[in-house]
Amino acid sequence: MNEQGKKIELSVLDVSPVPSGSTPGEALRNTIDLAKSADEFGYKRYWLAEHHNSDLLACPAPEIMIGHVAAATSNIRVGSGGVMLPNHSPLKVAENFNVLQALYPGRIDLGLGRAPGTDRVTALALRRDRALITAEDFPQQLDELLGFFNDEFPADSLFKRVHAIPRGVERPEIWLLGSSEFSANAAAELGLSFAFAHHISPAPALVALKNYHANFKPSRYLKEPSAMIAVSVICAETDEEAQRLAKSVDLVWLRFAKGDHSHPFPSVEEAEGYPYNDLDLEIIDRNRDRILVGSPATIKATLEQFSGLTGANEIMVITMIHDHALRRRSYELLADEFGISNKKGEAHHAK
Repeated sequence: MNEQGKKIELSVLDVSPVPSGSTPGEALRNTIDLAKSADEFGYKRYWLAEHHNSDLLACPAPEIMIGHVAAATSNIRVGSGGVMLPNHSPLKVAENFNVLQALYPGRIDLGLGRAPGTDRVTALALRRDRALITAEDFPQQLDELLGFFNDEFPADSLFKRVHAIPRGVERPEIWLLGSSEFSANAAAELGLSFAFAHHISPAPALVALKNYHANFKPSRYLKEPSAMIAVSVICAETDEEAQRLAKSVDLVWLRFAKGDHSHPFPSVEEAEGYPYNDLDLEIIDRNRDRILVGSPATIKATLEQFSGLTGANEIMVITMIHDHALRRRSYELLADEFGISNKKGEAHHAK
């Protein structure tokens, strides 16, 4: 429970990390396996991210993986965390998610981001127009996307006679994603759900989520605010073991700080053998505020505090651990601690 006495719901954000010594294909199959476990453990959602031009991550196309995850699961909601809208045509996004919603009605979420999910040169390769790299047209893109989902444009609109097919399906649940106040304010103004990326930018989380709740306007999409916070978590049976596993993530963030995206996800042994200098250790120490590390009880206490401070009753957990079995175990430990597990999930782990 959070400070308001409301039950905290847990969800999963998966970036499909490629463990060193493995392959991208295995990483994507790990995603399917983890999604099955999350469904059995009682998690509410399973979201897939969009990233490009990185050997660390295997999923540039969440709309494809959403279909595979939804087919492999039964109850969990499946969606994007997110589709980076500037990389895509709004009509194509609407049609992709109409198809998914037609196949898996009532289970599809569309999380939308305004960042490219990559570097500027790769963004150019995605968009094919240099002018679009610096364009701040996300609000217009979003307005157009909602127009296609609602099958509703002004009479003088160029797209008045363009329909996103298949028609007649329920609109997916739409979320705006962000790591600053911009998307929080946009979500509040439009009456959409909002997810804050604490794992990317921890500092603005409290202000952004408070502003979202304070400024929310009821809409055709929501009558009251709906917010979640996405948090990086490394959970193990003990605080000491969790700290050991987190060394892999420390090295990943260090490489990011140096602009290096050319390595797969390192093992703990690789991280322990890395030749860190004093500046490296300072960078690692600064980045630790992005990650929650500890035993189930330690993590639960912190997440309950986050929920109480931000008003977010749903926590989306991103866990990156080199060993897939330990990564799945991290999610199971949290489910047990928060009391969302069920017997089916326990039976799965026992196999």
